[in-house]
Amino acid sequence: MDPKLLKGNLLLFFLVAIGFSAAAQTAEDSILIRRLADTILTDGRAYGNLKLLTKNVGARLSGSAGYYKAEKWGQMVLTEAAADAVWMQECMVPHWVRGGKDEATFAGGGGAASAGLDVLALGNSQGTDGKVVKAPIVLIHNFDELERRKDELKGKIVFYNYPFNPLFVETFQAYGDAVRYRGGGASRASKYGAVGVLVRSMSSTVGNEPHTGALNYSDSFPKIPVFAVGLRDADKLAAAIEKGGVTGTMKSNAHMLPDTAAHNVIGELKGTEFPNEYITVGGHLDSWDPAEGAQDDGAGCVQSIEVLRALKAIGYKPRHTIRAVLFANEENGGRGGRKYAEAAKEKGEKHIIGLESDNGGFTPRGFTLSLSDEKLAAIQPWLKLLRPYGVYELVKGGGGSDVNPMGRQLGAAVGELRPDSQRYFEYHHARNDVLENVNKRELEMGAVNMAALIYLIDKYGL
Repeated sequence: MDPKLLKGNLLLFFLVAIGFSAAAQTAEDSILIRRLADTILTDGRAYGNLKLLTKNVGARLSGSAGYYKAEKWGQMVLTEAAADAVWMQECMVPHWVRGGKDEATFAGGGGAASAGLDVLALGNSQGTDGKVVKAPIVLIHNFDELERRKDELKGKIVFYNYPFNPLFVETFQAYGDAVRYRGGGASRASKYGAVGVLVRSMSSTVGNEPHTGALNYSDSFPKIPVFAVGLRDADKLAAAIEKGGVTGTMKSNAHMLPDTAAHNVIGELKGTEFPNEYITVGGHLDSWDPAEGAQDDGAGCVQSIEVLRALKAIGYKPRHTIRAVLFANEENGGRGGRKYAEAAKEKGEKHIIGLESDNGGFTPRGFTLSLSDEKLAAIQPWLKLLRPYGVYELVKGGGGSDVNPMGRQLGAAVGELRPDSQRYFEYHHARNDVLENVNKRELEMGAVNMAALIYLIDKYGL
């Protein structure tokens, strides 16, 4: 045979063999992912576990009795998920206390009678020690206006009325744009002598639920009380101020106590080939105090536990050690995520990826991953396996706040589940973040895709 023809035939045979091998591999992966989906969708524990967390434990702010009850819940459900080991990792956390009902009123605005406002003190804020703060309210639309009118603010209550930008299709972009007024608005107003702050809630809902969340005081200026205001009441207050002078009152018992001990709750499946290399999946166990923390972030916790349970249920033997972590103190300090990364660094652990679910239990759409363009391109074929379950994109981006320290301190890749975002900020940090607003099927589909991605990373790496 002609040597050139022989060489050509051998190359053709080699390429065909590779094609058959790849097809067989894809079929094998598809079958295993289908088994993961079957156990989650027919025999899943995610929704039942979330019901126990929300209805038997409820609110679980760091340092509260509810949080310690949640730790015990986490140990129990990870053990029931047949994790090979379950333990708690201690960290010190802030201990902020609301101290009772927050109250605010306004009067004036063209002769309007006094009216109450639906408000919640922001997390980590200093209240009024139960006394009533009374002062004229100044309407401020943005920080540029604050600077222009700084000479008017002494002795006043500043009302930041900055709405979500409806032109952002991805609502987390609207949140990122507006949240600066919640996070830093108090100290910027206090710098010019303001005695209190009201902030339009971080939401685009048509409801009137106030949405709390953490603020950050500057040590350079007095710590003044800060309330989030429900959106309908925010509109009502803004309209009254436009008509004429308005005086408001604020009353709160919110205060900080000394830091206290809490724990990350960790369960793991031991790797068979690389037991000292780790894949982490997790959500944060703490929640704000007004509600049950069902979407934020009970959903992420139960999805992460379901990843371990489903892998164990189908008899999968992971190559690497896979951990599910229920992180402490994401909401008002981020101590749990930092502690997990610090402890891993001290032990010299090698971490491949930290994957988080902290965007609600809604219909899954994709994942963000902190990979190079080349590595991200290399795993795009995985979408063929994920698309049947609703995920259509693997895009460049960071992880959630609890896993990002793993990227900074350990050099691990980080990422997060990205569900459909349109409804998340109806419930985020608000009283209506309850089990009844979680769809069982959507929650389970998120767990299916997380389990599938963790399997693919375990098998093929990044």
